Amino acid sequence: MPIEPIYTRIVADIRARIASGELKPGDKLPSMAQLRTQYNASNTAVRNAMLVLREAGLTEGHQGKGVYVRAPEA
Repeated sequence: MPIEPIYTRIVADIRARIASGELKPGDKLPSMAQLRTQYNASNTAVRNAMLVLREAGLTEGHQGKGVYVRAPEA
C-alpha cells in the first residue's frame, strides 16, 4: 500500500474540520509555522496543502494576514 503524502493528510484534516463546523467561514487557519509543527511537515507539504484547499474553494489567503475559511458559494 503506497504511503500517503503528508500534504493530503493536512488537506483531509482541515476539510474534516470545516465539514464538522469546527472551522467556520471567516476563521483563520493556523500559520504555516504552526501547521509545520502540528503535522511535522515541510514547508513544501504545508504550501501544497494550502494550494489544494484554495483551489477547492475552501480557503482564501490575504497577503500579510493569513489564510481564512471561505463561505460556501451560494
